[in-house]
Amino acid sequence: MKLSLTTLLLLFTICVSHAQMRKWTLQECVTYAVENNLTVQQFELDLENVQIDRSDALGDFLPSLNGNTTASSNTGFSINPSTNLPTNSTQFNMNMGVSSNITLFDGLRNINRYNRAKMSAIANQYRLDNLKDDIRLNVANAYLQVLSNKEQLKTFRAQYAVTEQDLNRTKELVESGVVPRGDLLEIEATAANQEQQIINGESLVLIARVNLAQLLQITDYENFDIAEEEFEIPPSDILDNSAKVIFDKALTFRNDIKLSQSNVELAEQDLKIAKGAYYPTISGFFQYGTRYSDITLIPNGSGGVYTPGFTDQLWILDGVSYGAQLSVPIFNGWSTRNGVKRSKISLEKAKLQFEQDKLDLENTIQQAYVDVNTFEKAYTAAEKTLEARTLAYEYAKERYEVGLMNAFDFSQAQARVDNAQADVIRTKYDYIFRLKILEFYFGLPISLN
Repeated sequence: MKLSLTTLLLLFTICVSHAQMRKWTLQECVTYAVENNLTVQQFELDLENVQIDRSDALGDFLPSLNGNTTASSNTGFSINPSTNLPTNSTQFNMNMGVSSNITLFDGLRNINRYNRAKMSAIANQYRLDNLKDDIRLNVANAYLQVLSNKEQLKTFRAQYAVTEQDLNRTKELVESGVVPRGDLLEIEATAANQEQQIINGESLVLIARVNLAQLLQITDYENFDIAEEEFEIPPSDILDNSAKVIFDKALTFRNDIKLSQSNVELAEQDLKIAKGAYYPTISGFFQYGTRYSDITLIPNGSGGVYTPGFTDQLWILDGVSYGAQLSVPIFNGWSTRNGVKRSKISLEKAKLQFEQDKLDLENTIQQAYVDVNTFEKAYTAAEKTLEARTLAYEYAKERYEVGLMNAFDFSQAQARVDNAQADVIRTKYDYIFRLKILEFYFGLPISLN
């Protein structure tokens, strides 16, 4: 059988479309989000900048070395560089030299700057790791929301399939005169309402998928979807630990707490650097210089003078100077004292923020602990409600089919089952996510297995 060109193109398009559709697992989403997040990349660049700052601080311990040379030509009145006497001629002069300076003591500011640069690198790493932790939690939440909405949609479609069967049976009953036509209209209204639920459910799935794709910074929404994974309530013994135990452990590894503590240490180093300005500065210097001039006159040892060549002048006219310099701060408009005061204030603010961050973490863990217990009970209650509503629906269905219940009461029984199923799905994923949050604060990686 020969296929037309149009058919071949259509089949090719379908194959390409299926090839492009990738089903993402939770672990793939988390890994991709961490590796491709723009803010993470910015923080990584900040970390590279801090490493450069550390190199700058290390360079402050090393002596500087500079070379210089000057060449000039002068016509007219000038001073002879060899005799220091006035002359009126054309001359060519060249000066060359090398200089070096080193700080011997500056109130330990160089040492404290170097220590601060190392601490800043550590603090920026904590900031980066904390951002990655937040991304993992946000992606897991968005992923579970997609799953929840998909399960809701499956439930809506299954309910509509059952209603279609009821609708067909009701038509038969109406035609046989067993039930009034009003019951058929009631079932048709229920079916229309469920069709609307399916449409809304499809919209919620799409919105949840787009939200997850945006967290992953993927713009091809049409070809983005998650894997068809089934997640049940994972076994966990996290509630065997009290909220206080979880909080105490979180203090030892949470990156946001480590970052806050590092900020206190950075503020302490800033205070040491500011206090270092009270001390005198001692620096050493070394200079080597030489010069050349085409009108240089040097005694020749027999009462006359001569002009040496270029190389000879460089050797004859060179010189070395070296020494140490002491600079004592006496008065600088209170800038040093005010700098120390500002550093003390910054240190106190950092300490207060550290305590506040610990309180926030404790409150978050306490809330997460309560949420786990609350949603566990809510999920258990929702399951019991669904079981009871299902039994009531089966009983109502039997009564309806023999004409002992009208269509309105039957549709209400079915609606209560629908709501109970929706509550089970919602509380299930709420419970899973709260459970994983609490485990995350206990140091366990995010995994739904």
